[in-house]
Amino acid sequence: MNTGRPKTENVAAVMKVFAVLETLADKRSAGLADIAHSAMTSKSTTHRLLQTMVELGYAAQDTETERYALTPRLFSLAAQTLNSQSDMLRIADRAMSRLSRATGESINLGILDGGEQRVVYIHQYASHHSLSMNSTLGKRNPLHSTALGKALLAFRDEEEMRARVAAMAMEVSTPRTLTDKAALIAQIERVRDEGFAEEIEESEAGVRCLAAPILNHIGVAVAAISVSFPLFRFDETRRPDYVGLLKAATLEASEALGYRGALRDTATDIR
Repeated sequence: MNTGRPKTENVAAVMKVFAVLETLADKRSAGLADIAHSAMTSKSTTHRLLQTMVELGYAAQDTETERYALTPRLFSLAAQTLNSQSDMLRIADRAMSRLSRATGESINLGILDGGEQRVVYIHQYASHHSLSMNSTLGKRNPLHSTALGKALLAFRDEEEMRARVAAMAMEVSTPRTLTDKAALIAQIERVRDEGFAEEIEESEAGVRCLAAPILNHIGVAVAAISVSFPLFRFDETRRPDYVGLLKAATLEASEALGYRGALRDTATDIR
């Protein structure tokens, strides 16, 4: 159906809608002026979008504070998306649970963001320690500065990997964040050879992570699992053990999804 509106105008309208949604998701609740400022759109446009969201049941406005917030209806859409990946989540959960018991550290499951060069955290096991490196579910971190991101990129199609790297802004999170794309590709190729990725204070100061991919039946990464350590608690002498435990977890999950390759050469049984 032709609405008569130019394609660029339609795209701009959709982008404004998602800018408002992402602002509300980030702030949990906010007033009109704050939402308009964060979404970089006018107050009148923001008000129209918010009123439509309220009418459709995706947002609600507090009558006393006049602040807006998302409703569970939007979260139900996300839940339906996750339900379509229920087998992968169930399989990953089993492997993550065993890895959590074996290491005592924070365990995260991440997937590629479909539109941006980021990894999305969709499941986790908290550390057994009082001081831990837990991530917020739904959080999105840059691919280039995370072990999860590098593990995911290494086991995607070569053309897709290079296209994603080319599109990266290479934003800096810490003094150790990698900013050279050629160096990043070299790291990704090493990850492909070794079967796991590692980052030391590239995403967050004081944090060290190891990650490995979960592969589907054709050897493509559909997710990745990471173990996160506070830097002071990482025992360098146990690094081979950590790597082996991680590879065992992701190999178990990959095989449950139908993977039958011989990627891992140093997996430690964690059953």
